[in-house]
Amino acid sequence: QVQLVESGGGLVQAGGSLRLSCAASGRTFSSNAMGWFRQAPGKEREFAAAINRSGARTDYVDSVKGRFTISRDNAKNTVYLQMNSLKPEDTAVYYCAAARTSSYSNYESAYDYWGQGTQVTVSS
Repeated sequence: QVQLVESGGGLVQAGGSLRLSCAASGRTFSSNAMGWFRQAPGKEREFAAAINRSGARTDYVDSVKGRFTISRDNAKNTVYLQMNSLKPEDTAVYYCAAARTSSYSNYESAYDYWGQGTQVTVSS
């Protein structure tokens, strides 16, 4: 089992920044790829970013490329999502997820463990 706890969400003005953290416990964190997904009000949950086991490879949804950066610290069992130049359309609940394997994916089905989510609200 892997337990994931997100933090760092909040209310920010458009153009501002937030850094989300996801602390993992349980199984060996460094064995799994990690991802961030988000769900806006009235919409389905969507892929935002992912990182492989070592942190050498990352992937992003087009709408956040150049603004968001995913990273991980395996010594601290933590994955981060640095969000810059935030827009009102980034408003969503952000979920951290641990993949089944060491390779990342942008499909929810590849992820076995999920956090409870953290709210990010960007005001215009």
